Amino acid sequence: MSTARSIRRFTDEPVDDATLARCFEAATWAPSGANAQEWRFVVLRSPEQRAVVAEAATRALEIIEVAYGMTRPDPDDTGRRARDNRATYELHDRAGEFTSVLFAQKRLRMASDMLLAGSIFPAMQNFLLAARAQGLGACLTSWAAYGGEELLRTAVGVPDDWIIPGHIVVGWPKGGHGPVRRRPWQDAVNVDTWGAR
Repeated sequence: MSTARSIRRFTDEPVDDATLARCFEAATWAPSGANAQEWRFVVLRSPEQRAVVAEAATRALEIIEVAYGMTRPDPDDTGRRARDNRATYELHDRAGEFTSVLFAQKRLRMASDMLLAGSIFPAMQNFLLAARAQGLGACLTSWAAYGGEELLRTAVGVPDDWIIPGHIVVGWPKGGHGPVRRRPWQDAVNVDTWGAR
């Protein structure tokens, strides 16, 4: 977990079916509400589906740039933020070249989408950890949310009574895995009341 950071730069080497299958098997080991396991995982790797993913990534990038105040860094900028931004832009620019997975969860009449997402987010995390355990890189994207949901929903044929809580790009990393950089956990933990560290 301490080295399972988001990987945004990938080689051209394809991910074989057996390696991907182990990620999906791990995903299905996750808990889900009432153990319903009402999830579907759609691998997007045909040229046609990758073109849709690329368009969804383009739409998402327009929103991400505004939301995070991002711009393409100057070639001479070697700072950490510039390196991170370069990786983000590379992922978006090359989105149509990689295998990715759409995660869908069946809607239930009495549950909010947020509650339902809690039944598939653990599966997504298991997928990410299984990818890392096998040396793969992976990145959870917002492409199915920021302007791309309808594109992906239509291209895949996701029924209206299913939500699309996530999309993960997966591949062999160009570069290292980690370690992750996080604030100390103590900064996030409170005892009994808000603000009581």
